[in-house]
Amino acid sequence: MSGAFTVRTTTWGRDRPAISSVREPVFVIEQKIDAREEFDAIDPICDHILAQDNDGRAIGTGRIDAHGKIGRIAVLSEWRRSGVGRAILKKALELARDKGFGRVYLFAQVSAMGFYEREGFSGYGDRFSEAGIEHRAMERRILDR
Repeated sequence: MSGAFTVRTTTWGRDRPAISSVREPVFVIEQKIDAREEFDAIDPICDHILAQDNDGRAIGTGRIDAHGKIGRIAVLSEWRRSGVGRAILKKALELARDKGFGRVYLFAQVSAMGFYEREGFSGYGDRFSEAGIEHRAMERRILDR
């Protein structure tokens, strides 16, 4: 599916059900990550990004923590390859810039590294396993507007 969507910043307290309605099917069901590992103690203190379709249905999400780590980017399967992930990442980068971060980083699933490379991220360090999935650390400098 593709079509019009909006992306906005939010908090865990404000939109936990909507955020969970994306992360649970993507990470817990599709990728078989234990829900106790997926929904963690830093969710309440992160800035979250929520993508919604024209009917207000949550279709994608992501978060950025107080140290500039971007994570939990997820898009419902029917919305993949329609620009939702890129829009979420762009909003996370805007948040990082607004907070004065000089760089952001993330732990990319190896299968998603190409996506992040196209958005200006570079890998560093060795690959590692997280939640049973191979990852690699990636970073990107934040440029002034």
